[in-house]
Amino acid sequence: MLEIEQYAKKYNIPIMQKEGIEFLKDFIKKNNIKSILEIGTAIGYSAINMALVSDDIIVTSIERDELRYQEAVKNINKFKLNNRIKLINDDAFNVELNDKFDLIFIDAAKAQSIKFFQKFENNLNKNKYIITDNLKFHGLVDSTEKMSRNLTQLVRKIKNYIEFLKDNKNYETIFYDIGDGISVSKKR
Repeated sequence: MLEIEQYAKKYNIPIMQKEGIEFLKDFIKKNNIKSILEIGTAIGYSAINMALVSDDIIVTSIERDELRYQEAVKNINKFKLNNRIKLINDDAFNVELNDKFDLIFIDAAKAQSIKFFQKFENNLNKNKYIITDNLKFHGLVDSTEKMSRNLTQLVRKIKNYIEFLKDNKNYETIFYDIGDGISVSKKR
């Protein structure tokens, strides 16, 4: 795992913070999660971590960036998890899945979180979970400092997503001040 972490740091590829990944693994274990849809593979770090929680966990992960997808394939093969982690190299909005999952993990383009949630929530098993990472976005969501126009728009979209989660009557959402900010939404 250290090799993947070092690669991510060297090439400035965002992966989950240590506290966040530990929270996610504990959550999967405690809630007996067996099937996971991940939106945003990057280089496979979180998919590998989730699959390693238990030998009977299956992960489907979507990544649109070709280079990151190829790196994820290499990393997953190194861990001999290619039989339990299915990678899809495409834009998530082009992907149609009929499978149902115990957990949907949203860790992709932050400006699209509401759309990801709405597109894939029908793939969620009854009384199961949608987890989203990066709700603090490196502390910028709560910041009052001056930001570029693009960053300001992105932070606004993350705040809109947080409000969407709070107002969504079909889910009960708990926010955790762990890592870069995590939400857990349980389907009612």
